[in-house]
Amino acid sequence: MNGSRRPLHEVTRDLVAVAMGRRPADLVVRDGRWVNVHSGEILDHTDIAVVEGRIAYCGPNAKALIGPSTRVIPARGRYLVPGLLDAHVHIESSMLTVSEFARAVLPHGTTGVFADPHEIANVLGLRGVRLILDGAQGTPLRVYGQVPSCVPAAPGLETAGAALGPEEVAEALRWPEVVGLGEVMNYPGVVAGDEVVHAKIASALAAGKVVGGHYASPDLGPTFHAYAAGGPADCHEGTRPEDALARVRQGMRAILRQGSAWQDLLAGVRGVCEAGIDLRHVLLCTDDRHAETILSHGHMDEVVRLTIEAGIPPVVAIQMATLNTAEHFGVARDVGAIAPGRWADILLVPDLGRFSVDMVIAGGEVVDEGRTAVHPFASLPQPAWAKNTVRLARPLVAADFAVGAPDREVEVWAIEVIENQAPTRAVTMSLPVREGTVELVPDVAYAAVVERHQRSGRIGQGFVRGLGLAAGCALASTVAHDSHNLLVVGTDREAMARAGNQVAEEGGGVCLVRGEEVLAWIPLPIAGLLSTGSAEEVAQGMDALHEGLRRCGCTLTNAFMTLSLLALPVIPALRLTDQGLVDVESGSTIPLFREG
Repeated sequence: MNGSRRPLHEVTRDLVAVAMGRRPADLVVRDGRWVNVHSGEILDHTDIAVVEGRIAYCGPNAKALIGPSTRVIPARGRYLVPGLLDAHVHIESSMLTVSEFARAVLPHGTTGVFADPHEIANVLGLRGVRLILDGAQGTPLRVYGQVPSCVPAAPGLETAGAALGPEEVAEALRWPEVVGLGEVMNYPGVVAGDEVVHAKIASALAAGKVVGGHYASPDLGPTFHAYAAGGPADCHEGTRPEDALARVRQGMRAILRQGSAWQDLLAGVRGVCEAGIDLRHVLLCTDDRHAETILSHGHMDEVVRLTIEAGIPPVVAIQMATLNTAEHFGVARDVGAIAPGRWADILLVPDLGRFSVDMVIAGGEVVDEGRTAVHPFASLPQPAWAKNTVRLARPLVAADFAVGAPDREVEVWAIEVIENQAPTRAVTMSLPVREGTVELVPDVAYAAVVERHQRSGRIGQGFVRGLGLAAGCALASTVAHDSHNLLVVGTDREAMARAGNQVAEEGGGVCLVRGEEVLAWIPLPIAGLLSTGSAEEVAQGMDALHEGLRRCGCTLTNAFMTLSLLALPVIPALRLTDQGLVDVESGSTIPLFREG
């Protein structure tokens, strides 16, 4: 159980005693095919002996290490694979508490994650970060924390519920479960030499911890080189083949992402394969995955499977999801390989190509067998201060979503979404005006971001193209990266007010309405981000939401994930916050109406 095992320096004598046969092992896995990520080999007829949750012996014939109380697991020739590591993840994007997230991902072979809890930090500050890290206690999942570096993501361009300055970052970097600084999304600030941004980076570097990167610009010229010089050691924001290659060449780790909606893995694989580069500095991650995607498609097992299908040799793909990640974050003494001294995080896999996991061992305990959890999961009670976080100045009305204009027709800037990618396009279009209010044309929707942390009453207004929403539909959500204000998108202003008020009255969630009918409702009472329900209940809610969106005419893959990024002002090109329309590249708000 996470946190219940002794560190390596306290158990070396126990490990040696088992390896020498002076003490029986707690667990022995017999006759497997050892996927050795250190040597790149597959070694047949291997036994693994475990004591105190750690591996004491890997090699042939460990029969002498078996005692009367030793548990013996026959591998029967199955592959012995290290537990998979997610190099970059926001647990909050699953909408699950940490214990439910662990219960969902462990059957898919994910035994460790490197989590940046900046979603909940933007609502609750450092208390939210602690809520995520403490939530891992009582689960077999290893959660390595990264201190959120950008809370808010874009100061001055949005209103968050909290702010983490250099002092708070320095404090959290001292926490034992923290391995680094979370993704530095404010890449313009890094390049411009912003004092506050660099103070946070300096704290992590001085502590000898990893600085996470987030360079979302397509510009690979001087700006990218400057960002690499500023300290970030990895980046998961590449969407093109050349992006992964550029990061590795600059000494960074390229993290290839396959989330619910951001599916950049194949482009990254193509880039590194065509160049024929060494892949030891390439890692794998999910970044953002809903519970629905985890239960239906998998977690890191699917990422590894797709990597293999894309042409990467199985052992190399496994290295990308295990050893490469552990070495990058400085925890390879504990995880990332099946080898003496490491935690006994072991997967039994019958076929490396198909990569379906039969059994999951974490910390020397069988936690899942045949997709059936066999380990109890303790769920901590959720504190009252983490709830009722939606604070509006007043109930919403249809007029809040009306965009006034004096002319018969106006030229506006609009956000155009790109399917399966995080970036958007900045487009202009002509929209009609009737009785002083801008009206819509097909495939264009109203968008609004309502400030929900300080009761300011501020509402940012804009337009979105590419969602396909039919007339009369609206969606409201407190999942609106990263400040998580109340995002409302729709084609009918009355429906937008109805959806937004339900979310506010219930303390957070996602509501989809068509006319007066509620097509989907997912309550998220914890910080407006997390459910108190099971993974299955949340997945059912997401199924209903996506089905409802399809009934409303939106056919985007994982449309909700795409919608949830409309308010994130650190990924080009245009975004919308409570402060207005943001041009990400210039780092400034711009008028909604195109001038000239």
